Amino acid sequence: MTPFDATLVRWPGAASWVFAPVPDEHAPDRAGSFGRVPVTATVDGRTWTTSVWRDSRGGWLLPVPARIRRGKDDGDVVTAEVAVDTSRL
Repeated sequence: MTPFDATLVRWPGAASWVFAPVPDEHAPDRAGSFGRVPVTATVDGRTWTTSVWRDSRGGWLLPVPARIRRGKDDGDVVTAEVAVDTSRL
C-alpha cells in the first residue's frame, strides 16, 4: 500500500457519511457488487476493513467512520492507504 493525502468530504444530508476521496492511481481497477470493492484501509495510522464505493462522478470514496477520524471532519486532511481485500471478493 502506498499512502496518499486526502481531504475529507461530508456527504450532504442528515446523519451523513464522511469520505476520503481515493485518487485514481490508488483505486481498484473495477467496481464489484453494488459499486463497492472490499479493502483494508488505513487512515492516520488506524487500520480496519471496509469497502470503497464508486462515486457517480466516476471516482472512488473511502467511508471514514468517526472512531477512525478521531475529531477530524469535512475539509481536514488525512493520510490514507487502501488495498483490495481479495479474500472478501
